[in-house]
Amino acid sequence: MKTYKDKLISAEDAVKLVKSGDHIVTGLGASEGREFLSKLHLVGDRVENVSFSNCLPMTKFEFFDEKYKYAFNLDGWFFAPSLRKAFNNGNTSYIPNHLHTAGSARFGHKKPNIYVGSCTPVDEHGFVSLSMGNTYERLAIDLADIVILEPNKNFPRTFGDVEVHIDEVDYFIEADYMPPTIPNVEPNEKDMKIGKIIADLIPDGAVIQLGIGGIPNAVAKFLYDKKDLGIHTEMLTSEMARLAKAGVINGRKKTLNPRKIVTTFILGDEELYEFVNNNPSVQVMNGGYTNNPYIIAQNDNMFSINTAVEIDLTGQVCSESIGPKQISGTGGQADTARGAVESNGGRSIIALYSTQDIKDKETGEVKVVSKIGAILTPGAAVTLHRSDVDLVVTEYGVADLKGTTLRERVQRLTAIAHPDFREQLKEDALKLGIVGEWR
Repeated sequence: MKTYKDKLISAEDAVKLVKSGDHIVTGLGASEGREFLSKLHLVGDRVENVSFSNCLPMTKFEFFDEKYKYAFNLDGWFFAPSLRKAFNNGNTSYIPNHLHTAGSARFGHKKPNIYVGSCTPVDEHGFVSLSMGNTYERLAIDLADIVILEPNKNFPRTFGDVEVHIDEVDYFIEADYMPPTIPNVEPNEKDMKIGKIIADLIPDGAVIQLGIGGIPNAVAKFLYDKKDLGIHTEMLTSEMARLAKAGVINGRKKTLNPRKIVTTFILGDEELYEFVNNNPSVQVMNGGYTNNPYIIAQNDNMFSINTAVEIDLTGQVCSESIGPKQISGTGGQADTARGAVESNGGRSIIALYSTQDIKDKETGEVKVVSKIGAILTPGAAVTLHRSDVDLVVTEYGVADLKGTTLRERVQRLTAIAHPDFREQLKEDALKLGIVGEWR
């Protein structure tokens, strides 16, 4: 049986294992295998049609360059800036998915030949921790022909469904890079208005799911007077860690996994990584568990807070594209929204600004448009079906759409649209036949 030392390999030698037609999978976000991927371009002149499945890449690797487009196909579960830029090369495509089945659906279609990702150093029992996430990583490890991990002392040791024994790993590439961090977005005036409205909806003892950005950060800032909040979330963020350190989040009232912070991946600042390191209250679980709507619904008073790009007057939500142009992904929005509305006392909240500034590419003129429209922008992806939408929040208030008719939806959504667009929205609803008449 090979020892850890027997399995050590350089990144340059590891990429020589790649063959034409292989399917390489790497971890989500901070779990990507940066040493291996930074050298993958070295085999670009001898391989072709290698598929690379990834999610929320934090690094723009050299093999993303156009000159390697016939060697590698870049397939993403979630488009980050580097993938959006690489899309113009012609070898990049989005994988439509719900996060809780992202791995199982993809690997059922295309089995992974090589998995590469980050981990912690091997402990005295022969185990590493997958550290920053297990959205689909463990599943890929179980299915891949070759497993390559990058042990790194700078990564936090986490618990949950993240333990991997060295016997399950074919090669190790020792690494010393720092975990990637993301900036903590300071909420603006609109964010704070929306954050206050949402926070007022959340009762003591609720279980919450938050994303990243100005609106989620604003929500967090208004939660410090709450008591006994719990966490069951797709992504564990820096703001959540601060709430936990302040005693606001303790999970005492949770009906599922009490006193535990349940997540499937971790991404934030250094304070967050210090918080999760060797912290048994944080459980990093498989995405098929964490984001399964049936599991989410077992948390009483589950509150899911997600943001959107636009919403139409019937309640269809687009959160991942601008027209047909993919800019992010479905992620766990539908998972968490559906789980929350099935929860006893739970609610699903979609938050967005009422307007957006759009710059005309030809004239350079900036115009203000409503993010609540009679219809979605042609080609826009429907991230959350109108039958699943519950509460919609803008800086002008809350629209409760659960169980409502199309007429009621038009009335309630126009009431939280920017005042400058309300009459036009009503006229458009009538003209398009969404409503028969106003009365």
